[in-house]
Amino acid sequence: MSKNINIDDSSNQSHARFHAAKKSTWISVVANCFLTIGQIITGVLSGSQGLIADGIHSLSDLLADFVVLIANKKSKKGADQDHNYGHYRYENGASLIIGTILLVVGVAMLWSAINKINSPDKIPQVHIIALWVALFALIVKETLFRYMLSVAKRVKSNMLIANAWHARSDAASSLIVALGIVGNLLGFKFLDLIAALIVGLIIAKMGYSFLYDALQDLMDRSVDIETENDIRKTLLSTKGVVKIHDLKTRKVGDLILIDVHLEADGNLSVKEGHDIAMSARNAVLENHRVLNVMTHVDPCDIST
Repeated sequence: MSKNINIDDSSNQSHARFHAAKKSTWISVVANCFLTIGQIITGVLSGSQGLIADGIHSLSDLLADFVVLIANKKSKKGADQDHNYGHYRYENGASLIIGTILLVVGVAMLWSAINKINSPDKIPQVHIIALWVALFALIVKETLFRYMLSVAKRVKSNMLIANAWHARSDAASSLIVALGIVGNLLGFKFLDLIAALIVGLIIAKMGYSFLYDALQDLMDRSVDIETENDIRKTLLSTKGVVKIHDLKTRKVGDLILIDVHLEADGNLSVKEGHDIAMSARNAVLENHRVLNVMTHVDPCDIST
C-alpha cells in the first residue's frame, strides 16, 4: 500500500524566514555598496592592490546579495502544477551561482596578483589612508557576519548561513589586506601584493566549496548520517511500526524529502496500516525539517 503525503508547509514559518532573509540581505547590500565604492576608489588613489582586491571582493558580495534576494523571493512561492514540491530548490540554485561568482572572482584576482608580483619594480608605495579604510572595512564585515549568522541560525536557512560565512571570509580578507598595507608602509612593498594574492585564494576556495555543495544538493544528495538516524528513530518509535527499510532522503532547499518502507503486522486491515503510516508521517513532520514523506507499508509476520 502506497501513500503519497501532501505537502504540509508551515506558512507562518516560511513567511518569517522570507522576511528575515530579506531584511538581513538588504542590510548587507547597503554595507557592501559603500564598501565597494570606498575600497576601490581609495585603493586606486593610494596605490594599494590589496585594497582594490578587497573592494572587488565586496563587489562580488554585492552581486551575491542580489542573487540571494531573488532566490529568497522565488523560493517563497508555493507548490503549483509545474512544481508539485514548491520552489525551494531556488535556494540551492542561489548557492550554486554564489559559488560560481566567488570562484571566478578568486581566480581572476590570483591571475592579476601573480602577474604584478613578476614586476616588483612597478609596485607602488601605499598611502596610509588605505590602512584606515581596510581597518574600517574589517570592522564592518565582522559585524555584518555576526548579525547575518544569528539571523540565519534563527530561521535555519542554509542559503543565509552560506552568505553569512561569505561575510566572514570578507572580514578575514580585510585583515590580511590591512597587514599587507602595514608591511608596505614599513618598506616591504611586495606584501601588499601578497595580501591581494591571499585574498584571491580565500575567495576561490570558498567559491569552490559553495559550488560543490550546491551541485551535490541539486543531484539529490542525502542528508547527513546524524539527521538520517534521528528520522529513523522517529519512525521506529511510532506505534505499529515493527521495522523500516529502504529509507531514502534528499534535500530541497533547506527541507528534506523522504521515501520509506514501513513494516507492520500483516494481519492488520488496510485502514489500520494507513493509520500507522499517517502517525509515522505526522511524527516526522513535527520533529524534523521535512517537506514531504512517501510511505509504503509492507506486511510482516510479527511472530518471527
